[in-house]
Amino acid sequence: MITVQAGTMQYSEHAPFVAPARLRPEIWRLVAGLLLIVAVYALGVAAVFLLVMAWSGLDGARGWLAEMAGSAGPTGTVLLLATFAGMALGPMLAVRLFHKRSVRSLFGPIDRLWRHFLVTAAICILAFALSALIPSQMPTPLPNLEVTLWASFLPLALVGVLVQTGAEEVLFRGYLQQQLAARFASPIVWMVLPSALFAILHYQPEIMGANAWIVVAAVFLFAVLAADLTAVTGSIGAAWGLHFVNNALAILVVATDGPLSGLALYIAPISPADEQIRPLLFLDMMTTVALWAVLRLVLRPRRTAA
Repeated sequence: MITVQAGTMQYSEHAPFVAPARLRPEIWRLVAGLLLIVAVYALGVAAVFLLVMAWSGLDGARGWLAEMAGSAGPTGTVLLLATFAGMALGPMLAVRLFHKRSVRSLFGPIDRLWRHFLVTAAICILAFALSALIPSQMPTPLPNLEVTLWASFLPLALVGVLVQTGAEEVLFRGYLQQQLAARFASPIVWMVLPSALFAILHYQPEIMGANAWIVVAAVFLFAVLAADLTAVTGSIGAAWGLHFVNNALAILVVATDGPLSGLALYIAPISPADEQIRPLLFLDMMTTVALWAVLRLVLRPRRTAA
């Protein structure tokens, strides 16, 4: 249920989600936490490199690092996804060290988290499957990986996408949203600021060309709607489910010809910088809004009879 008071939206399930962060909401703790998260993420990347070096030697590690940088093959893409483990661990350490609260508080109620994740994933898979039946003017995707090779990587790839999307949700819709909401009542702060940061981190003009700011806008829209779903439901489950299915399809099923295409079964023969991809970006934004509206309706808290 959402009520409006004094011109500000109040989310009934958001208050208990944010409550653990209210115990120690000081801004210095948040800044220290973010610095720790950056350090742990960097250490996570270094740890992956060291493990690869221990396995294949320095020259081999350099080769894998080059493949990771371009996500040119399935192994390189899996290794790149593995680096997000540090991003997931960082907020968990931050809440324990600087905010003295449990790691579980980042996620919301665990039963609700997984229930909403699974319901959201099922709805999104159905929606994307139906949308694939709609005729499109986009070029026909071309085979990228042989089916048996793709299938052999699929379990590990799904875990990698689960880690990657979960890490981003824990950081942006968990840690940042909670700590900012604990200090500031306005959604402009706790919803818009983390979403803007999330979007700017996706700014890649060297890859997206003139489409870079359209991609940033699409990511910002997704992030705001994911923050809203988190506030409505009181857990990151719905946002994580939406994020997971979206990225799994874009990384593992049909990818654009560029980075993060190494695990894709098919490749769309079009550059992310091509003007021809813009209708697809706008369609993706409209699909995200439609899914958000459906999920909001399905997952919203039910009023109990007095």
